[in-house]
Amino acid sequence: MKNIALSADGDRKIYAVPDKAADHLEEYCTEFFRWLWESPCAEEYRRDGVVWYNEDDFILWLNRHQFPEEPSTLVESLSGTGPGDPLPERYRDCPAFDF
Repeated sequence: MKNIALSADGDRKIYAVPDKAADHLEEYCTEFFRWLWESPCAEEYRRDGVVWYNEDDFILWLNRHQFPEEPSTLVESLSGTGPGDPLPERYRDCPAFDF
């Protein structure tokens, strides 16, 4: 498991995710976005022509649809660190994605 930093217009959160997800984070985020729009399983996220989701929904998708045998977990919520803010030193080398 590797740490990643995620944000969706709020405080960043650090999650431990499978190595493959961390190593290809942008590709998994792109696939998640496609799933939100196209999958019948994602209807609850679609309202009035837009999709409503956050980083927790991405982690739920990883756990249910991509890595059910290797679940991701929340490591830490970084209060006061939004998109564009520097990460604490211990997380600076983590892959990051801002939804």
